[in-house]
Amino acid sequence: MFRRLLIANRGEIAVRIARTASRLGIETVAVYSDADRRAMHVTVCDRAVHLGPSEASASYLSVPRLLAAAREVGADALHPGYGFLSENAEFARAVLGDGVAWVGPHPDAIERMGSKIAARRIAREAGVAVVPGFDASQQEAELAGAAERIGYPVLIKASAGGGGKGIRIVREAVAFREQLALARREAERAFGDGAVIVERYVERPRHVEVQVMGDRRGGLVHLLERECSIQRRHQKVIEEAPAPNLSEAQRAGLREAALKLTRAIGYDNAGTVEFVVDAESGEFFFLEMNTRLQVEHPVTEMVTGLDLVELQLRAAAGEALPIRQEDVVARGWAIEARVAAEDPAADFAPRTGLVSWIAEPSGVRVDTGIRPGSEVSPYYDSMLAKVIASGRDREAARKRLAAALRGMLVVGLPTNLDFLARIVEHEVFASGRLTTRFLEEHAAELAVPPAPHEGALVAALAVALDPRPAAHTDPWHRLGPLRVTPHRPTQPVTLAAQDGSLHAVLVQGPGPRLEVTLDGERREVQAWWEGDHLVVEQGGALERHRAHRSGERWTVRQHGRTETYRVVPREELWRRRESAASGSARALQAPFPALVSEVKVEPGRHVAAGEVLVVLEAMKMLHNLLADGAGVVDQVRVQPGMTVESGAVLVTFAEEA
Repeated sequence: MFRRLLIANRGEIAVRIARTASRLGIETVAVYSDADRRAMHVTVCDRAVHLGPSEASASYLSVPRLLAAAREVGADALHPGYGFLSENAEFARAVLGDGVAWVGPHPDAIERMGSKIAARRIAREAGVAVVPGFDASQQEAELAGAAERIGYPVLIKASAGGGGKGIRIVREAVAFREQLALARREAERAFGDGAVIVERYVERPRHVEVQVMGDRRGGLVHLLERECSIQRRHQKVIEEAPAPNLSEAQRAGLREAALKLTRAIGYDNAGTVEFVVDAESGEFFFLEMNTRLQVEHPVTEMVTGLDLVELQLRAAAGEALPIRQEDVVARGWAIEARVAAEDPAADFAPRTGLVSWIAEPSGVRVDTGIRPGSEVSPYYDSMLAKVIASGRDREAARKRLAAALRGMLVVGLPTNLDFLARIVEHEVFASGRLTTRFLEEHAAELAVPPAPHEGALVAALAVALDPRPAAHTDPWHRLGPLRVTPHRPTQPVTLAAQDGSLHAVLVQGPGPRLEVTLDGERREVQAWWEGDHLVVEQGGALERHRAHRSGERWTVRQHGRTETYRVVPREELWRRRESAASGSARALQAPFPALVSEVKVEPGRHVAAGEVLVVLEAMKMLHNLLADGAGVVDQVRVQPGMTVESGAVLVTFAEEA
């Protein structure tokens, strides 16, 4: 077995790899960029090497710097994790050329499967069905002609890479060329390769994949299949193993097709063969192969009892697989949810910031690369953690996951925790009859409901009963717990909700019996702390709410939703009133920190509602910012290549006469 392993990645996967390597007695070495100096993966490893600037291109994607790091520490093996350079055949060859073991499949397999065009041809030769499509040319006219022959809707898909990038569904010929250009540009940015495939779009598709594991002695097994149909913008959100609602014939066919393909290329490590399954006909077609460990590998580990990273390391060290195909059986069920730093109420815009506190659920597995004090930057993916629940059957695992998501709390920035819980609790998800259109078809039911601001009462009580010194400069706040006295303050405190609304709150009484006036409505309650839960009794009902303070903000988790409130200093209230009185012109603001990719307008231009004004790049994705109404552009304050902060004014409009 290896002596020293360099982990050429970051975040939760670097932490997860380090956990297994340490258990096997292997010394672990992390790499990090400027943005990740204090990251969790840096501290859990035995050693760490600084790569360079925060931009991935100058750090985690820099082959020379990674090779130099491996040489510097004397690593005898390198694990690429997933993403970044994990499916880069030239990087794998360079690692091997330096005498360092590559923990992954041999470079030829990576290269042959790295191009979806080449992979489709190999699959056909191996007798595996592929989605009807066109990959013979990259000429725009020929691709457009192929789309006409295939028949709309069609799918434009990047030949290189994955992760939902470089993919567009086109339903009408008039939109084909524009969507082709967008797919190519995104693919070029993400993978350095703008080549695409045009395929028939299966209207009710399921995304089912088969995990395979090989060794360098000719051993090859499948480790069952996974359902990955819950996707948003072609990125997986929830995954499970095994896949529900498949016949035994379908399961056997999918698994055998995966083995046929991987035998054809002499596969020798962890990999995943992905299929699209037509939910109507039951037909399945080869989609692509990922020649690496997958994000969703924990669900396979939970149902098989195997450690996939350990199997990877042993295979890379030349050992034979310790299992036979007949040893691989599903024991129960496992479901995984990806927790991301994004705001579902703002069209899932990615969010950055400092994670001030985390309450992890019990009874489930949590794979994460963050902890209190972690900084979520705009340079990398928005995923914060994976919550994986298992049970004797699917329903038991589903209920356990729902409870875990409802109980978890991340303080400091918005997350999709509540959204994930609504998915898992949805009756269609519970039935297991899934397609990749699930989120689209049930968007209204899954949407963030209008905020009732029930949390304002809990936040107000938390502010009033907080025994810790207040962090405010406002003299009223500096009174701390003395605010709750029989002497009524003459002014209420103002709380700002995350949607911008303001709530006036007055809390009076000696405690625990209190009188609260919230937005003019008076009620009597009893409230007290039990650990990090605030217990509130009103109207004969007693409820426990999780509440946590970070600076001037209170995050409250109650009734299945998370709300954040900020105590507004009086000076800010005065400024708000003055601003409202003076009025201001319309402006387009950056919804999150990002890089300006493209500016579509110039001063004096007349724009229509819904027209694209600026394209931003954040967390590996392109985001179109649209005009909220017709108008005339006054100023354009940014240009391509600029980095902007959240709230920065990008474009202003002339005031209407």
